[in-house]
Amino acid sequence: MSGIRVLVAGASIAGPALAHWLRRRGAEVTVVERAPELRPGGQAVDARGVAKEVIRRMGLDAAVRAACTDTAGAYTVDVDGNVLETYRADDHGGDGYIAEIEILRGDLSRVLFDDTRDGVEYVFGDRIAELTQDADGVDVTFAGGDRRRFDLVIGADGLHSALRAMVFGSREQFIRHLGLVLAFYSVPNEFGVDRWLIDYQESGRSAGLRPLPDTTRAMAMLSYSAADFDVDHSDVAAQKRLLRERMAGFGWLTPRILEHLDDTPDFYLDQVAQVVMDRWSSGRVGLLGDAAFSSSPMSGGGTGLALVGAYLLAGELAGAGWDPEVGFAAYEARMRSFVEANQEIGRMHVQSLQAPAPDAEPSPETDMEALMELVERAINGVELPDYAGVPDSGAPAGSRITSSAKP
Repeated sequence: MSGIRVLVAGASIAGPALAHWLRRRGAEVTVVERAPELRPGGQAVDARGVAKEVIRRMGLDAAVRAACTDTAGAYTVDVDGNVLETYRADDHGGDGYIAEIEILRGDLSRVLFDDTRDGVEYVFGDRIAELTQDADGVDVTFAGGDRRRFDLVIGADGLHSALRAMVFGSREQFIRHLGLVLAFYSVPNEFGVDRWLIDYQESGRSAGLRPLPDTTRAMAMLSYSAADFDVDHSDVAAQKRLLRERMAGFGWLTPRILEHLDDTPDFYLDQVAQVVMDRWSSGRVGLLGDAAFSSSPMSGGGTGLALVGAYLLAGELAGAGWDPEVGFAAYEARMRSFVEANQEIGRMHVQSLQAPAPDAEPSPETDMEALMELVERAINGVELPDYAGVPDSGAPAGSRITSSAKP
Protein backbone atom coordinates (compact mmCIF):
# COMPACT_ATOMS: atom_id res chain seq x y z
CA MET A 1 0.00 0.00 0.00
CA SER A 2 1.12 3.55 -0.67
CA GLY A 3 -0.16 4.70 2.72
CA ILE A 4 -2.07 7.49 0.96
CA ARG A 5 -5.41 8.04 2.68
CA VAL A 6 -8.23 9.34 0.51
CA LEU A 7 -11.70 10.37 1.65
CA VAL A 8 -14.44 10.26 -1.00
CA ALA A 9 -17.79 11.98 -0.37
CA GLY A 10 -20.71 10.25 -2.08
CA ALA A 11 -21.63 6.59 -2.66
CA SER A 12 -23.76 6.76 -5.80
CA ILE A 13 -21.73 6.00 -8.96
CA ALA A 14 -18.71 8.32 -9.20
CA GLY A 15 -17.63 7.69 -5.58
CA PRO A 16 -17.55 3.87 -5.61
CA ALA A 17 -16.04 3.88 -9.13
CA LEU A 18 -13.24 6.12 -7.88
CA ALA A 19 -12.83 3.92 -4.80
CA HIS A 20 -12.30 0.92 -7.11
CA TRP A 21 -9.42 2.59 -8.94
CA LEU A 22 -7.87 4.29 -5.92
CA ARG A 23 -7.72 0.98 -4.09
CA ARG A 24 -6.13 -0.72 -7.10
CA ARG A 25 -3.55 2.07 -7.27
CA GLY A 26 -2.61 1.44 -3.64
CA ALA A 27 -4.54 4.04 -1.65
CA GLU A 28 -6.47 3.49 1.57
CA VAL A 29 -9.99 4.67 0.77
CA THR A 30 -12.90 5.82 2.93
CA VAL A 31 -16.27 6.64 1.32
CA VAL A 32 -18.72 8.70 3.37
CA GLU A 33 -22.40 8.85 2.36
CA ARG A 34 -24.98 11.00 4.12
CA ALA A 35 -27.83 8.60 3.28
CA PRO A 36 -28.27 5.72 5.76
CA GLU A 37 -27.89 3.13 2.98
CA LEU A 38 -27.51 2.81 -0.77
CA ARG A 39 -30.38 4.46 -2.60
CA PRO A 40 -32.21 1.96 -4.85
CA GLY A 41 -33.92 2.59 -8.17
CA GLY A 42 -33.63 5.96 -9.84
CA GLN A 43 -33.48 6.88 -13.48
CA ALA A 44 -31.92 4.63 -16.09
CA VAL A 45 -28.34 5.61 -16.93
CA ASP A 46 -26.18 4.66 -19.89
CA ALA A 47 -22.61 3.67 -20.67
CA ARG A 48 -21.43 4.31 -24.22
CA GLY A 49 -18.17 4.17 -26.10
CA VAL A 50 -15.11 4.69 -23.95
CA ALA A 51 -17.13 4.24 -20.73
CA LYS A 52 -17.78 0.62 -21.74
CA GLU A 53 -14.01 0.13 -21.95
CA VAL A 54 -13.62 1.49 -18.41
CA ILE A 55 -16.21 -1.02 -17.17
CA ARG A 56 -14.27 -3.80 -18.94
CA ARG A 57 -11.01 -2.69 -17.31
CA MET A 58 -12.76 -2.74 -13.94
CA GLY A 59 -13.60 -6.39 -14.53
CA LEU A 60 -17.30 -5.58 -14.14
CA ASP A 61 -18.61 -6.07 -17.67
CA ALA A 62 -20.51 -9.26 -16.84
CA ALA A 63 -21.92 -7.90 -13.56
CA VAL A 64 -23.10 -4.65 -15.17
CA ARG A 65 -24.67 -6.38 -18.17
CA ALA A 66 -26.46 -8.84 -15.87
CA ALA A 67 -28.10 -5.89 -14.10
CA CYS A 68 -29.10 -4.00 -17.27
CA THR A 69 -32.70 -3.02 -17.98
CA ASP A 70 -32.97 -5.07 -21.18
CA THR A 71 -34.73 -2.18 -22.93
CA ALA A 72 -35.17 -3.07 -26.61
CA GLY A 73 -35.57 0.50 -27.80
CA ALA A 74 -37.79 3.58 -27.78
CA TYR A 75 -40.85 4.87 -29.59
CA THR A 76 -41.88 8.47 -29.92
CA VAL A 77 -45.66 8.70 -30.24
CA ASP A 78 -48.38 11.22 -31.03
CA VAL A 79 -51.19 12.16 -28.63
CA ASP A 80 -53.15 9.06 -29.67
CA GLY A 81 -50.21 6.72 -29.13
CA ASN A 82 -49.39 6.20 -32.80
CA VAL A 83 -45.66 5.53 -33.32
CA LEU A 84 -43.79 8.36 -35.04
CA GLU A 85 -40.15 7.21 -34.72
CA THR A 86 -38.41 4.03 -33.60
CA TYR A 87 -34.95 3.76 -31.98
CA ARG A 88 -33.36 0.38 -31.26
CA ALA A 89 -30.80 -0.50 -28.58
CA ASP A 90 -28.47 -2.00 -31.19
CA ASP A 91 -28.42 1.17 -33.33
CA HIS A 92 -24.96 2.73 -33.83
CA GLY A 93 -23.16 -0.24 -32.30
CA GLY A 94 -25.10 -0.02 -29.06
CA ASP A 95 -24.18 3.64 -28.54
CA GLY A 96 -27.37 5.22 -29.87
CA TYR A 97 -30.33 7.00 -28.26
CA ILE A 98 -31.10 3.83 -26.24
CA ALA A 99 -27.73 2.45 -25.19
CA GLU A 100 -26.77 -1.20 -25.21
CA ILE A 101 -25.63 -0.80 -21.59
CA GLU A 102 -28.58 0.81 -19.80
CA ILE A 103 -28.99 0.24 -16.08
CA LEU A 104 -30.93 1.83 -13.23
CA ARG A 105 -28.73 4.23 -11.27
CA GLY A 106 -29.34 2.32 -8.05
CA ASP A 107 -28.46 -1.01 -9.66
CA LEU A 108 -25.16 0.31 -10.99
CA SER A 109 -24.43 1.81 -7.58
CA ARG A 110 -25.02 -1.61 -6.02
CA VAL A 111 -22.68 -3.35 -8.50
CA LEU A 112 -19.93 -0.83 -7.72
CA PHE A 113 -20.50 -1.08 -3.96
CA ASP A 114 -20.44 -4.88 -3.98
CA ASP A 115 -17.18 -4.74 -5.96
CA THR A 116 -15.48 -2.36 -3.51
CA ARG A 117 -16.93 -3.22 -0.10
CA ASP A 118 -13.99 -5.53 0.65
CA GLY A 119 -10.98 -3.28 1.08
CA VAL A 120 -12.80 0.08 1.10
CA GLU A 121 -14.26 1.61 4.25
CA TYR A 122 -17.85 2.78 3.77
CA VAL A 123 -19.43 5.09 6.34
CA PHE A 124 -23.17 5.54 5.84
CA GLY A 125 -25.41 8.04 7.60
CA ASP A 126 -22.67 10.63 8.05
CA ARG A 127 -21.20 13.59 6.19
CA ILE A 128 -18.33 16.06 6.20
CA ALA A 129 -19.21 18.92 8.59
CA GLU A 130 -15.92 20.83 8.53
CA LEU A 131 -12.74 20.65 6.51
CA THR A 132 -9.42 22.45 6.77
CA GLN A 133 -6.35 21.72 4.69
CA ASP A 134 -2.67 22.53 4.89
CA ALA A 135 0.35 21.68 2.77
CA ASP A 136 0.49 18.10 4.03
CA GLY A 137 -3.11 16.96 4.45
CA VAL A 138 -6.76 17.63 5.19
CA ASP A 139 -8.38 17.61 8.62
CA VAL A 140 -12.01 16.52 8.46
CA THR A 141 -14.69 16.75 11.12
CA PHE A 142 -17.70 14.55 10.46
CA ALA A 143 -21.25 15.45 11.47
CA GLY A 144 -21.25 12.38 13.72
CA GLY A 145 -18.36 13.87 15.69
CA ASP A 146 -15.45 11.82 14.35
CA ARG A 147 -12.28 13.74 13.43
CA ARG A 148 -9.75 12.31 11.01
CA ARG A 149 -6.91 13.38 8.76
CA PHE A 150 -6.58 12.44 5.07
CA ASP A 151 -4.04 13.12 2.35
CA LEU A 152 -6.72 13.90 -0.25
CA VAL A 153 -10.48 14.52 -0.25
CA ILE A 154 -12.66 14.03 -3.35
CA GLY A 155 -16.22 15.28 -3.67
CA ALA A 156 -18.39 12.90 -5.68
CA ASP A 157 -21.61 14.04 -4.04
CA GLY A 158 -23.65 15.13 -7.03
CA LEU A 159 -25.16 18.22 -8.61
CA HIS A 160 -25.92 19.85 -5.25
CA SER A 161 -22.51 18.93 -3.79
CA ALA A 162 -22.10 20.06 -0.19
CA LEU A 163 -18.33 19.62 -0.42
CA ARG A 164 -18.16 21.87 -3.49
CA ALA A 165 -20.05 24.60 -1.63
CA MET A 166 -17.78 24.18 1.41
CA VAL A 167 -14.51 24.50 -0.53
CA PHE A 168 -15.28 26.36 -3.76
CA GLY A 169 -18.23 28.62 -2.90
CA SER A 170 -21.98 28.92 -3.35
CA ARG A 171 -23.80 26.69 -5.81
CA GLU A 172 -25.13 29.70 -7.76
CA GLN A 173 -21.62 30.37 -9.09
CA PHE A 174 -21.41 27.02 -10.83
CA ILE A 175 -24.91 25.72 -11.63
CA ARG A 176 -26.39 26.57 -15.02
CA HIS A 177 -30.14 25.95 -15.21
CA LEU A 178 -31.01 24.84 -18.76
CA GLY A 179 -34.65 25.90 -18.66
CA LEU A 180 -36.17 22.46 -18.16
CA VAL A 181 -37.53 20.62 -15.10
CA LEU A 182 -37.50 16.81 -15.07
CA ALA A 183 -39.50 14.46 -12.84
CA PHE A 184 -39.63 10.71 -12.69
CA TYR A 185 -41.20 8.13 -10.41
CA SER A 186 -42.31 4.49 -10.61
CA VAL A 187 -45.95 3.59 -11.21
CA PRO A 188 -47.94 0.34 -11.45
CA ASN A 189 -47.52 -1.06 -14.95
CA GLU A 190 -51.19 -0.70 -15.89
CA PHE A 191 -50.04 0.75 -19.22
CA GLY A 192 -48.75 -2.45 -20.81
CA VAL A 193 -45.16 -1.22 -20.99
CA ASP A 194 -42.94 -4.11 -22.08
CA ARG A 195 -39.33 -3.73 -23.30
CA TRP A 196 -39.90 -0.41 -25.09
CA LEU A 197 -39.68 3.15 -23.80
CA ILE A 198 -42.55 5.35 -25.01
CA ASP A 199 -42.22 9.13 -25.24
CA TYR A 200 -44.74 11.87 -26.11
CA GLN A 201 -43.57 15.46 -26.66
CA GLU A 202 -45.39 18.66 -27.50
CA SER A 203 -44.81 22.40 -26.99
CA GLY A 204 -42.00 22.25 -24.47
CA ARG A 205 -43.48 19.44 -22.37
CA SER A 206 -43.03 15.67 -22.46
CA ALA A 207 -44.40 12.54 -20.84
CA GLY A 208 -42.97 9.07 -21.09
CA LEU A 209 -43.00 5.57 -19.70
CA ARG A 210 -40.11 3.15 -19.62
CA PRO A 211 -39.77 -0.52 -18.65
CA LEU A 212 -38.27 -1.63 -15.34
CA PRO A 213 -36.68 -4.97 -14.39
CA ASP A 214 -39.75 -5.44 -12.16
CA THR A 215 -42.31 -5.83 -14.96
CA THR A 216 -45.22 -5.08 -12.60
CA ARG A 217 -44.03 -1.47 -12.53
CA ALA A 218 -42.94 1.17 -15.03
CA MET A 219 -40.96 4.40 -14.72
CA ALA A 220 -42.88 7.59 -15.52
CA MET A 221 -40.90 10.54 -16.88
CA LEU A 222 -42.31 14.08 -17.14
CA SER A 223 -40.68 17.34 -18.14
CA TYR A 224 -41.65 20.93 -18.77
CA SER A 225 -39.90 24.14 -19.77
CA ALA A 226 -39.26 26.63 -16.98
CA ALA A 227 -37.24 29.83 -16.94
CA ASP A 228 -36.48 29.42 -13.22
CA PHE A 229 -36.73 26.88 -10.43
CA ASP A 230 -37.42 28.04 -6.90
CA VAL A 231 -39.03 25.07 -5.15
CA ASP A 232 -37.29 23.69 -2.06
CA HIS A 233 -35.39 20.45 -2.73
CA SER A 234 -36.68 18.97 0.54
CA ASP A 235 -40.35 19.95 0.08
CA VAL A 236 -41.70 16.97 -1.86
CA ALA A 237 -45.34 18.02 -1.43
CA ALA A 238 -44.59 21.39 -3.05
CA GLN A 239 -42.74 19.68 -5.86
CA LYS A 240 -45.73 17.42 -6.57
CA ARG A 241 -48.10 20.40 -6.57
CA LEU A 242 -45.83 22.20 -9.01
CA LEU A 243 -45.67 19.18 -11.31
CA ARG A 244 -49.46 18.83 -11.35
CA GLU A 245 -49.84 22.53 -12.20
CA ARG A 246 -47.26 22.49 -14.99
CA MET A 247 -48.51 19.24 -16.57
CA ALA A 248 -52.23 20.12 -16.34
CA GLY A 249 -54.01 19.66 -19.65
CA PHE A 250 -51.17 17.69 -21.23
CA GLY A 251 -52.42 14.85 -23.42
CA TRP A 252 -51.66 11.19 -24.07
CA LEU A 253 -51.53 9.10 -20.83
CA THR A 254 -50.42 12.03 -18.67
CA PRO A 255 -53.57 12.30 -16.46
CA ARG A 256 -53.33 8.58 -15.58
CA ILE A 257 -49.61 8.91 -14.86
CA LEU A 258 -50.27 11.87 -12.53
CA GLU A 259 -52.89 9.85 -10.59
CA HIS A 260 -50.01 7.84 -9.07
CA LEU A 261 -48.09 10.84 -7.73
CA ASP A 262 -49.24 10.37 -4.14
CA ASP A 263 -48.58 6.62 -3.86
CA THR A 264 -45.19 6.36 -5.54
CA PRO A 265 -42.25 5.39 -3.29
CA ASP A 266 -39.53 7.10 -5.27
CA PHE A 267 -40.57 10.54 -6.54
CA TYR A 268 -37.81 12.75 -7.93
CA LEU A 269 -38.00 16.26 -9.41
CA ASP A 270 -35.21 18.71 -10.14
CA GLN A 271 -34.03 21.31 -12.59
CA VAL A 272 -32.07 20.11 -15.58
CA ALA A 273 -28.76 21.77 -14.85
CA GLN A 274 -25.07 21.66 -15.57
CA VAL A 275 -22.06 22.44 -13.41
CA VAL A 276 -19.49 24.69 -15.08
CA MET A 277 -16.21 25.33 -13.24
CA ASP A 278 -12.84 26.73 -14.27
CA ARG A 279 -11.09 24.25 -11.97
CA TRP A 280 -12.13 20.98 -10.37
CA SER A 281 -9.60 21.11 -7.55
CA SER A 282 -8.36 23.37 -4.78
CA GLY A 283 -5.22 22.26 -2.97
CA ARG A 284 -5.80 18.71 -1.74
CA VAL A 285 -9.53 18.71 -2.49
CA GLY A 286 -10.87 17.63 -5.88
CA LEU A 287 -14.25 17.05 -7.49
CA LEU A 288 -15.57 14.26 -9.70
CA GLY A 289 -18.77 13.47 -11.58
CA ASP A 290 -21.82 15.75 -11.34
CA ALA A 291 -20.21 17.68 -8.47
CA ALA A 292 -17.52 18.88 -10.90
CA PHE A 293 -19.04 18.76 -14.37
CA SER A 294 -22.70 17.71 -14.47
CA SER A 295 -23.74 17.50 -18.10
CA SER A 296 -27.43 17.06 -17.10
CA PRO A 297 -29.61 13.98 -17.68
CA MET A 298 -30.39 15.33 -21.16
CA SER A 299 -26.84 14.63 -22.34
CA GLY A 300 -27.08 10.90 -21.77
CA GLY A 301 -23.42 11.07 -20.79
CA GLY A 302 -23.29 11.78 -17.06
CA THR A 303 -22.54 8.20 -16.04
CA GLY A 304 -19.86 7.89 -18.70
CA LEU A 305 -18.22 11.07 -17.44
CA ALA A 306 -18.24 9.71 -13.88
CA LEU A 307 -16.75 6.32 -14.84
CA VAL A 308 -14.10 7.75 -17.18
CA GLY A 309 -13.29 10.55 -14.73
CA ALA A 310 -12.79 8.05 -11.90
CA TYR A 311 -10.34 6.02 -14.00
CA LEU A 312 -8.35 9.08 -15.06
CA LEU A 313 -8.36 10.81 -11.67
CA ALA A 314 -6.99 7.77 -9.82
CA GLY A 315 -4.49 7.05 -12.59
CA GLU A 316 -3.16 10.59 -12.81
CA LEU A 317 -2.88 11.01 -9.04
CA ALA A 318 -0.99 7.72 -8.68
CA GLY A 319 1.14 8.53 -11.73
CA ALA A 320 2.09 11.84 -10.12
CA GLY A 321 3.21 10.10 -6.94
CA TRP A 322 0.04 11.41 -5.26
CA ASP A 323 1.14 15.02 -5.75
CA PRO A 324 -2.27 16.77 -5.82
CA GLU A 325 -1.19 19.77 -7.89
CA VAL A 326 0.32 17.63 -10.66
CA GLY A 327 -2.29 14.86 -10.52
CA PHE A 328 -5.36 17.10 -10.49
CA ALA A 329 -3.98 19.25 -13.33
CA ALA A 330 -3.33 16.20 -15.53
CA TYR A 331 -6.82 14.82 -14.80
CA GLU A 332 -8.43 18.12 -15.78
CA ALA A 333 -6.36 18.38 -18.95
CA ARG A 334 -7.44 14.90 -20.07
CA MET A 335 -11.13 15.35 -19.20
CA ARG A 336 -11.95 18.93 -20.18
CA SER A 337 -12.73 18.48 -23.89
CA PHE A 338 -14.71 15.28 -23.20
CA VAL A 339 -16.78 17.11 -20.58
CA GLU A 340 -17.43 20.09 -22.86
CA ALA A 341 -18.68 17.85 -25.69
CA ASN A 342 -21.14 16.10 -23.38
CA GLN A 343 -22.36 19.39 -21.95
CA GLU A 344 -22.94 20.74 -25.45
CA ILE A 345 -25.02 17.64 -26.29
CA GLY A 346 -27.09 18.28 -23.16
CA ARG A 347 -27.74 21.90 -24.07
CA MET A 348 -28.69 21.00 -27.64
CA HIS A 349 -31.11 18.31 -26.47
CA VAL A 350 -32.89 20.73 -24.14
CA GLN A 351 -33.11 23.37 -26.90
CA SER A 352 -34.67 20.80 -29.25
CA LEU A 353 -37.47 20.16 -26.74
CA GLN A 354 -38.40 23.79 -26.16
CA ALA A 355 -41.31 25.25 -28.03
CA PRO A 356 -40.31 28.17 -30.28
CA ALA A 357 -41.75 31.59 -29.53
CA PRO A 358 -44.62 32.61 -31.84
CA ASP A 359 -42.50 35.32 -33.49
CA ALA A 360 -39.24 33.34 -33.54
CA GLU A 361 -37.21 33.03 -36.72
CA PRO A 362 -37.14 29.54 -38.23
CA SER A 363 -34.25 27.48 -36.86
CA PRO A 364 -31.34 27.06 -39.26
CA GLU A 365 -30.80 23.61 -40.73
CA THR A 366 -28.66 21.39 -38.51
CA ASP A 367 -25.12 20.82 -39.75
CA MET A 368 -25.28 17.03 -39.55
CA GLU A 369 -21.57 16.52 -40.14
CA ALA A 370 -20.66 18.83 -37.25
CA LEU A 371 -23.30 17.17 -35.07
CA MET A 372 -21.94 13.69 -35.76
CA GLU A 373 -18.42 14.90 -34.93
CA LEU A 374 -19.70 16.31 -31.63
CA VAL A 375 -21.53 13.08 -30.78
CA GLU A 376 -18.41 11.04 -31.51
CA ARG A 377 -16.34 13.32 -29.28
CA ALA A 378 -18.92 12.98 -26.50
CA ILE A 379 -18.84 9.17 -26.73
CA ASN A 380 -15.19 8.38 -27.51
CA GLY A 381 -13.33 11.70 -27.35
CA VAL A 382 -10.92 10.94 -24.52
CA GLU A 383 -7.79 8.81 -24.33
CA LEU A 384 -7.55 6.08 -21.68
CA PRO A 385 -3.85 5.62 -20.83
CA ASP A 386 -2.92 2.14 -19.64
CA TYR A 387 -0.89 3.59 -16.74
CA ALA A 388 1.67 0.83 -17.20
CA GLY A 389 4.09 2.34 -14.70
CA VAL A 390 1.47 2.83 -11.99
CA PRO A 391 0.73 0.21 -9.30
CA ASP A 392 -2.32 -1.95 -10.04
CA SER A 393 -3.44 -4.63 -7.62
CA GLY A 394 -5.76 -6.02 -10.28
CA ALA A 395 -8.68 -8.00 -8.94
CA PRO A 396 -10.35 -6.79 -5.74
CA ALA A 397 -8.37 -7.77 -2.68
CA GLY A 398 -8.26 -7.08 1.02
CA SER A 399 -10.25 -8.02 4.06
CA ARG A 400 -13.64 -6.55 4.85
CA ILE A 401 -13.35 -3.21 6.60
CA THR A 402 -16.01 -2.49 9.19
CA SER A 403 -18.20 0.51 8.47
CA SER A 404 -20.62 2.32 10.73
CA ALA A 405 -23.65 1.00 8.85
CA LYS A 406 -24.24 -1.80 6.39
CA PRO A 407 -26.81 -1.49 3.62
